Amino acid sequence: MVIDDFLAHLAVERQGSPHTLDAYRRDLAALAQWAEAQEIDLPALDGHALRAFVAAEHRRGLSPKSLQRRLSACRSLYRWLLKQGRIATNPADGVRAPKAPRKLPQVLDVDEAVQLVELPTDAPLGLRDRALLELFYSSGLRLSEVCALRWRDLDVDGGLVTVLGKGSKQRIVPVGSHALRALQAWRTDAAGTPDGFVFPGRGGARINARTIQLRMKQLALRQGVFKRIHPHLLRHSFASHVLESSGDLRGVQELLGHADIATTQIYTHLDFQHLAKVYDAAHPRAKRKPGR
Repeated sequence: MVIDDFLAHLAVERQGSPHTLDAYRRDLAALAQWAEAQEIDLPALDGHALRAFVAAEHRRGLSPKSLQRRLSACRSLYRWLLKQGRIATNPADGVRAPKAPRKLPQVLDVDEAVQLVELPTDAPLGLRDRALLELFYSSGLRLSEVCALRWRDLDVDGGLVTVLGKGSKQRIVPVGSHALRALQAWRTDAAGTPDGFVFPGRGGARINARTIQLRMKQLALRQGVFKRIHPHLLRHSFASHVLESSGDLRGVQELLGHADIATTQIYTHLDFQHLAKVYDAAHPRAKRKPGR
């Protein structure tokens, strides 16, 4: 089947994650079901038919954002079929989904971010929790990247962390001095080994993402920060604060690991202060001591 072949390509050649493959499978299954009802084979589907599919999904109540995702899966499928020589033209060219309203991400201001991350470390798991929050805000990592992080990925001397992001793409991100100190204190306390996870779960295994999400909510209440706190909010705050200070959209794109700069442009609603051009000067908790 065409879709099975395409998903195998994503899994093997593009190393798509299980989550990505599931999303493609659902979206393309909807296309296949519609095409079957119209008695059209997927390789024979043309632009007119694809527009009819999008319109049918829209009438069915799918949101513009969901339609955009569904159409993106269709584009990927037909680009692959075109490269394989199984179709002559891409029917998805020129087909557009309805525009979704742009929702700006909520962010913490600098004072709120500092209030959240400056946890007392004498509480149970205080050193771990402080290191966790400092790292999220310092480097703008995704939740999945933090869960997978091992001590060998952290370069304390260089102030850098290496992570494997979406699409198994590796990137190297600076870590601020506050976060480095918190991580070093936590590693000493936990006797972390190079191959061990920085934030282990039960039995030293990889920590569950849900565990971090729930813990962050608890810590926010403890610190008197009453916004809806979650890991991605700290990533948004990181991006916004660096962009406010540096005005370097391309640099923020690289730090976040966005494949498309259009994804990063959501942060450009902020006023640029143009105070610095490098991470150490831009990030409010990344200032190094003179000489470092």
